[in-house]
Amino acid sequence: MASGAAKLIPSDPEKVMVIRRVTPNILVCSTPFLRFGRIKVGGRGTIVKLKDDSLAVFSPTALTSSVKQQMQEQLQSTNVKYITALDGEHHIFLESWHKQYPNAVVIGPETLPAYRDKQGYFKIPQDKWRLFKKGDAESWKIDPTFDAEFDREYNDAHANKELVFNHKPSRTLIEADLMFNLPATEQFSKTGLSPTSGFLSRLFTGLNNTQGEATWQKRLIWYGISSGDRKGYNESVSRVAKWDFDRIIPCHGDVIESGGKGIFEKVMAWHLEANKKGN
Repeated sequence: MASGAAKLIPSDPEKVMVIRRVTPNILVCSTPFLRFGRIKVGGRGTIVKLKDDSLAVFSPTALTSSVKQQMQEQLQSTNVKYITALDGEHHIFLESWHKQYPNAVVIGPETLPAYRDKQGYFKIPQDKWRLFKKGDAESWKIDPTFDAEFDREYNDAHANKELVFNHKPSRTLIEADLMFNLPATEQFSKTGLSPTSGFLSRLFTGLNNTQGEATWQKRLIWYGISSGDRKGYNESVSRVAKWDFDRIIPCHGDVIESGGKGIFEKVMAWHLEANKKGN
């Protein structure tokens, strides 16, 4: 782990992580996380048990003894076969997971290895990477077992180079920074702290929630996140909108247990409409 990451994560994640099963085959690990070391956005790893009893880990959080124990007790498996960094920011704990499960495939956006090298992170062996590449749908294929259970999208128009997955058997969208659902209530529930305490956390929550018309999050994505390649962004989220999902597991903020498809369409409405018009 790079030295700069230490101020973003809890010093003892074992004490503050919330581990729970959201479906019989999906375990989430919710933990405090501070954006820029100050803003309470929370972090969440997701562990999915596949039909062959192997495990796919998305946006891994700290690999604590409790995480290992709950994988065994609640999912009846510790066969981690896939470890995915959902974007260029959600890779802090790849080292510990890779060292524990050295035979697992490590999935990420094409820009991630060079970024990790630049930041001084542990170097994942080249033969373990499966990198999603822009305009190369073949690179989005992992293996028949994984591909059969997940829809996949690479939103390279997003500033963080987002990978988005839909676990088809449970109709669960798994994403990192594509959309937020703040405040991070569950993720800070064991800290004794309010997820909206502090001016910056309140402000960021106001900009990144899904309440009402979600106007501020729409504006942030439209005028900020997607501004570098809005057409590419429109096309990408429109492909995601065609998937069949009901639950959304975001990395930042609370899990949307049901009705997630409608909420996604609401947050991305401007982009979906622009794509229909060919803009």
